[in-house]
Amino acid sequence: MIKLNNIHKKFGDLHVLKGIDEEINKGEVLAIIGPSGSGKSTLLRCINFLEPPCDGDVHFEGKLITKDSKILNSYRQQIGMVFQQFNLFPNKTVLENITMAPILLKKYSTEEANEIGLALLERIGLLD
Repeated sequence: MIKLNNIHKKFGDLHVLKGIDEEINKGEVLAIIGPSGSGKSTLLRCINFLEPPCDGDVHFEGKLITKDSKILNSYRQQIGMVFQQFNLFPNKTVLENITMAPILLKKYSTEEANEIGLALLERIGLLD
């Protein structure tokens, strides 16, 4: 579970996130919607500490997440997010881009990750 307590984020005088409280249970899918500039991406960045919140706490499975790199690396290995704009590595194939994380995180061997990746590409019609 991810729990957000009173998350605030400011960029200078611009107060983007004002006291966000939310609980996201394991297996739950959450869509964050709103107009451009309303703080959707900023909230996602704060949840993953790509942008540290100015105030408030983020808890994951009951543990307080901090800027401590050991805690953050472990936390980030268990969290997946999809942003509107994503950046692929242009020097890699689509298959290499989608199998990189599972291989680097040692969740799958290269062979296992490639098998899963190819099945996913076929499923969405991008195998070619």
